[in-house]
Amino acid sequence: MTAGPPIDELHFEDAPDVDSVPGPNTRALLEKQREIDSSAVAYPDDIPIAFEDGKGATVRDADGNTYIDLFAGIGVLNVGHSNPYVLEAVHEQADKFVHTVDFPTEARLELIEKLDEIVPEGLQGQNKVVFGGPTGSDAIEASIKLAKYNTGGDGLIAFRGAYHGATTGAMSVTSNKKFKGHYTPLLSDVVHAPYPHPFRQDKTPEEAVDHALEEVRAIVEDPYGGLANPAGMIVEPIQGEGGIVTPPEGFLQGLRDIADDNDVVLVFDEIQSGMGRTGQWWASDWDGVTPDVMTSAKALGGVGFPLSATIYHEELDTWGPGDHAGTYRGHVVGMRAGTRAIEYIQEHDLLAHARDLGGYIQGRLREAANGNEHLADIRGKGLFIGAEFVDSDGNPDGDLVDAIQQYCFERGVLIWTAGRHGNVLRFLPPLVLTHDLAETALDVVVEAIDEVTAEATQTA
Repeated sequence: MTAGPPIDELHFEDAPDVDSVPGPNTRALLEKQREIDSSAVAYPDDIPIAFEDGKGATVRDADGNTYIDLFAGIGVLNVGHSNPYVLEAVHEQADKFVHTVDFPTEARLELIEKLDEIVPEGLQGQNKVVFGGPTGSDAIEASIKLAKYNTGGDGLIAFRGAYHGATTGAMSVTSNKKFKGHYTPLLSDVVHAPYPHPFRQDKTPEEAVDHALEEVRAIVEDPYGGLANPAGMIVEPIQGEGGIVTPPEGFLQGLRDIADDNDVVLVFDEIQSGMGRTGQWWASDWDGVTPDVMTSAKALGGVGFPLSATIYHEELDTWGPGDHAGTYRGHVVGMRAGTRAIEYIQEHDLLAHARDLGGYIQGRLREAANGNEHLADIRGKGLFIGAEFVDSDGNPDGDLVDAIQQYCFERGVLIWTAGRHGNVLRFLPPLVLTHDLAETALDVVVEAIDEVTAEATQTA
C-alpha cells in the first residue's frame, strides 16, 4: 500500500461511547493487577481503565467502552494506535528477523537515513546515530556518556522542572526531588538552573529568559559558580512532565551561545516533544537552534515498539568499538516501524495538521478561559498543549485537574495531567486525531472545565 489509509479512516466510528465506567471486566482486571503486579504501577490510580483494543486516536476497554484518546501512551503513538501502514511492515519484519544487536540490516540503515532527512538542519548530513536500550532513559544515559567522553568533564547542567528518565544518570538530571529522593547519591556535580516560565515566575518573557541565561552563564563561567568541570547541559526544548512549559524565544539560542563559548556539549531531550509532536519534527525547530546531541524515543518506535536513539554531530563520534553498548540496539521490528511512522507523517502532512489542530484546541481552551479565574494559562506548540489551573487565590490546584480528568473519563475522553503540582491538563493526542474527533473531545473537556470550576467557585 501507499502510506495510507488517510487519517479519517483510522478510528473506531462510535467514539466516544461509554456506559458506567469502569465496567465489570475492567474492574476484574484491575483487581487482578493489584494482586499480582508491582506496587509501582501508577496510571490506573488516576484512570481505572483496562485496554482491549485501539485504532487511530480511539481506544476500547475490556467492557467495550470506546474513548477518544488525548494521551497517546504519553506521546508514544503519534501515528495512532495500530496504524495499518506501520503494522504492514511490522508483520513482514517479524516473520523474518527481530533482534540483530548492531549487525547491519536494511531496517537499521533505512531508519538512520530517514532520521537524517528530518533532523535539525545543522545536523543533516553530518550526524551519527547510536541506538540504545528500549527507553528514553537509555538515550539520556548515552548523551551523558558522550558529553563526558568528548570533553573530559564530569559536571552537568540541567533545569528545574525537568524530567529525563528513571535510570541513575537520567534521574540525576531530573529535578523532581521526591521522584529520586530514595535513590541518592546519584551522579555528582549536577546543577539545576531555572527554566524560563513567565507565568509561574511572574516575569515578562524577556525577563524570564534573561534570568535563566544569566544563571546558566554564571554556573559555567563564574570562577565561584560551583561547577568545576562541566561536560554538558541537557534541556527539554519544551518541558513535558514539568507542565508543557514552553520557553520564550531566545532561551535555546542563549544556551547554544553559552555552550559554544565554553566548549560544553548541548543536549536537547526531544523524547516527548519530537517526531512531529509540536507541528515541527522537533520542538527545537521552532527556534531554529541545533544541538550537539539530541535524544529520541517514545514515538520513534512507530506504534509503541520500545526503541531509543541518540543523534549527535559527527565531530563527537570519537567512541571506539564497544565504548557504548546495549543488547536491544538491534530491534529491527521497531526500526521498521519507526521508518514507516516517519513516512506516514510525511505523506499525510501531519506536521501542518498538528499545527492547525493545535491552534483549534488552544482556541477552544482560550474561549473556556474567558472569565474563568481558574484556567490561568494555556501554552504549547502543535499537539503538545498544557492548560494550567489555579484556585481562587492563584495557587496551583491539582484537585481541579483531577476532577476534570475524571469527568472526561466518565464521558469517553482520556486526558492526563502534568506539572510540578499536578495542576496542568496535558493534551498529547495522536497526530492523526481528526478535526471532528477533536471537536467532540473538546466539547467534553470544555464542559468539564465549566462544571468543575463553577463548583469550585461556589464552594470557595
